[in-house]
Amino acid sequence: MPKRQIAIDGPAGAGKSTIAKLVSDLLDYTHIDTGAMYRAITLKAMRLNVDLDDEDAFDFLDQTKFDYKNGVLFMDGKDVSKDIRSREVSNNVSLVSSHALVRRVLVERQQKLARDHDVVMDGRDIGYNVLPKANYKFFLTADVTTRAKRRFLENAKNGIHIPLDDLKQEIITRDDFDSNRKHSPLKAAEDAIVIDTSDMDIEDVVKTIEAKVREEDTDEF
Repeated sequence: MPKRQIAIDGPAGAGKSTIAKLVSDLLDYTHIDTGAMYRAITLKAMRLNVDLDDEDAFDFLDQTKFDYKNGVLFMDGKDVSKDIRSREVSNNVSLVSSHALVRRVLVERQQKLARDHDVVMDGRDIGYNVLPKANYKFFLTADVTTRAKRRFLENAKNGIHIPLDDLKQEIITRDDFDSNRKHSPLKAAEDAIVIDTSDMDIEDVVKTIEAKVREEDTDEF
């Protein structure tokens, strides 16, 4: 039986990873945070001291292994879920993820995961590139100030303290880079349902997505 696929895209701070995790728990699907995979590669590249601008320097990708255990990302057998959230990784992940080689390798890994599991996958190009035939596609957005505040609170929980104004500028810069990169830019799939989460609680967004899935596929659930 074909596996079920839910694609959730959106810019930094829109809440897509948190919401995707809650939806996957609700439906008993596997959650795949593709952004975490790009962050992990960025982390590894920095630890290897490679030139992040040099696409050819990422030949270590073939020897890099990813596993998800209880929703936690492991790279090469180690839990990197906290290390990938550092400010240095955040400020370099857009550059690393813009390389065609990096995207090709990770997209292949992501598509394989979707063939083997029912998934809720979030990222920036899932609905139109990674899983173009996904059963459901959602694009989450929010105004920049709201997204910066969310990222500020998320960082505080992880012991990371970055001024709110700095986060806002970083998000604006990243939005511009991600939306205008040559390979797989940030954008909504033509058939995606766009949800502005600026004035919505996480629970409301989850309920909106759940209702849409159950509305169109009541026999499945």
